[in-house]
Amino acid sequence: MKIKLFLAAVSSSQTSECSYFSLIDHLNLTASNEALQIARPVKSWNTTTVVHLDMVLYGILGVHEKSQTVSLHVLIRMSWKNEFLSWNSTEFCGIDVMNIPRSIVWIPDIAIQEDASDTGSVQEDPFLRLDPSGLLSVTSRQQLTYTCQLDLFKFPFDQQNCSLEFSSLSYNRKSVQLETSGNGTMFTALSKKLKMTEGEWTLMELQVTEDAASTPPWMKSRLQYTVLLKRRPFLYVINLILPLLFLLFLDLASFFISESRGEKLSFKVTVLLSIFVLLLNLQTILPSTEEAMPMLAIYCVSIFTLVFLGVLEAVLVSFLIEMDESRREEERAESPPKRPSEEQAEEDRTEENQPDDQNLLNLILDKVLLTLQEVQHERQEKRKSGCFRKLAKLIDVVFFTIYLTTIVVSLIVLFLIWMQN
Repeated sequence: MKIKLFLAAVSSSQTSECSYFSLIDHLNLTASNEALQIARPVKSWNTTTVVHLDMVLYGILGVHEKSQTVSLHVLIRMSWKNEFLSWNSTEFCGIDVMNIPRSIVWIPDIAIQEDASDTGSVQEDPFLRLDPSGLLSVTSRQQLTYTCQLDLFKFPFDQQNCSLEFSSLSYNRKSVQLETSGNGTMFTALSKKLKMTEGEWTLMELQVTEDAASTPPWMKSRLQYTVLLKRRPFLYVINLILPLLFLLFLDLASFFISESRGEKLSFKVTVLLSIFVLLLNLQTILPSTEEAMPMLAIYCVSIFTLVFLGVLEAVLVSFLIEMDESRREEERAESPPKRPSEEQAEEDRTEENQPDDQNLLNLILDKVLLTLQEVQHERQEKRKSGCFRKLAKLIDVVFFTIYLTTIVVSLIVLFLIWMQN
């Protein structure tokens, strides 16, 4: 009975020695130890605390052209060494890792300079991971929204370089040094592997830039992550670029509509209104503060201007043709066509009181020849163009050439840009 009690006491003693409580007492990890919470965890104040900060992208939530912001879903991991929280794992039953609350130790005050997101979008790990060497690490997931100067000149075939700059709010480079435990190639491959969503954008590259060695110690240490994003333009090509090109084709086909019916002008006005409706989509996409006009806006405005000039051209051509017709009518009224064959036939009829069969046949032939001459004269009058009609045809040819050249150039440029992307 005594042996059993002794073994139970020994077992209870070993269990208590192998618990985390003995390690917590050894490290003095209590809420009352304010020194661990306030001061930088170094034994000599001249020692620099090196903070490793790694960032991985989980998803690209969106790029907002109006507000010039980018929304990302990121995972951020920080690690640094606390010189007061180390132990020999063999003395504590092989404990090689322990989770401790965030509130009882010092944490670097690292912030993103371009951050524009609210506090509710950050999901922080409530515990820190501590290993026997005193290395502390913490992770946080965040729906990050940050400002970025977007270059929309090549929209929608654009690429955006948006930088995130991490730095300490209170400590200079001599006290806190920011570094990364990897490189841009590793973080890019890891982000592409772990990505959950991309949407309209795709991740091209994630670059990391550390402080130069020549940076003065009194300045704050900075770590910059540059996110290279590329837009998928297929939706804009289908909904905006190709419809505008097709409407330009329709306006080109209007040159084959006859001017006499008056349908050409109404057709061109309909095409112009259709292009105006498509241009309203740009208002909801492009920011009004853009200094340089994007290529898509130049393309849309050029087509709208060309079709607008085409409407004016149709009005001018109709006016010139009407002037030519009225001038020809006036000329006909002033100089009616002569009929020599008919006059000669009347003279023959007056001379001969009783025509025979031969004279009757000649009279019929004269009538037929007179009719043929009138028809031929009318055809010649129709073929004969006045100066106003010639000017209208010249204007039509010039505008048709401009339309055709614009369509060919647009197709070539669109093909080259598509091949580059």
